[in-house]
Amino acid sequence: MPPSSARASSILAAVTSGLVLLGSQAFAQTIEEKAQVCSACHGEAGIPQEKTTPVIWGQNEGYLYLQLRDFNKGSRKNEQMSPIAADLSKDDMKALAAYFTKLAWPNLQQPSAAKDVSTKALTAVGSIGCPSCHLDQLQGDGTTARLAGQQSAYLKQTMLAFRDGSRGNNPGMSDLMKAISPEDIDAISQYAAGLQILGGSNGR
Repeated sequence: MPPSSARASSILAAVTSGLVLLGSQAFAQTIEEKAQVCSACHGEAGIPQEKTTPVIWGQNEGYLYLQLRDFNKGSRKNEQMSPIAADLSKDDMKALAAYFTKLAWPNLQQPSAAKDVSTKALTAVGSIGCPSCHLDQLQGDGTTARLAGQQSAYLKQTMLAFRDGSRGNNPGMSDLMKAISPEDIDAISQYAAGLQILGGSNGR
């Protein structure tokens, strides 16, 4: 079996196991035990298994809760996340968001974007007003995602999904992504990924 297929099978097995735990044993689990299910994709040390999987360690609490809620309700869809979130209660989602936001954002060792890429990204960011929600240096706050230091491939995939409508849980973001080009999106993903987390490893 090719390495990529073996990894995919391993992740699928872990997620399937997690679904069993979250289903039949949900009431017997601590929040730490439930959080272990997430490590199958998001990583034991907060570094995701795949480049297109987001960092959730140290992410803003309100944002994490809203995404779990949207997966739970079906307004955001993902082959792995949708069935997992479907079995979570509101209290579970709040507790998981609170748990992960307290963990240190991992160092992915992503390089700073090249000067020409940064210039292109900053022009695009300014044209659609990203800092008005994601704040200075794209740190985010509350219910707005921290983009700084996030996986570049995930950022690009997400922005393109908003642009083509395949991710539909934030219509405002879709409108903004349609106002810039795919080349702008590529530059923003590289720029944001290379930014530092202010105030320490997890911004706190």
